[in-house]
Amino acid sequence: MNDKITMSYEVPANDFTRAGEASSSVKSKLKVMGVKPEIIRKVAIAMYEGEINMVIHASGGMINVVVTPEEIDMILKDKGPGIEDIELAMTAGYSTAPDNIRSLGFGAGMGLPNMKKYTDELHIDTELGVGTTVTMKVKM
Repeated sequence: MNDKITMSYEVPANDFTRAGEASSSVKSKLKVMGVKPEIIRKVAIAMYEGEINMVIHASGGMINVVVTPEEIDMILKDKGPGIEDIELAMTAGYSTAPDNIRSLGFGAGMGLPNMKKYTDELHIDTELGVGTTVTMKVKM
């Protein structure tokens, strides 16, 4: 692979039946490209966690993935309520998910911690009432 490959996905709001479609698609495409399994695993986990967060908290959004020979960049952009306290949100087990979401098995408060754990870089740019952009990088 010597070119830059870009993939874009719309994440629908409140649709748990489609949550994970983008990360599954990227996982499949990375396999075809011959990316190492451990890299694919990191990307799939981080991206899935971000996707679920977008469905639960942000009324959906867009994910852009850029694959180069050096790294895989995932940019998740939403127009949700923003994150009030990023440091608190990064705490394992902390969640603002409502009870009806938790009853579905989501909202355990591991999304952002797992996104950080499975990426080489994580940057969160958020503005209350405007939205959040999460940028994650996994080195090849």
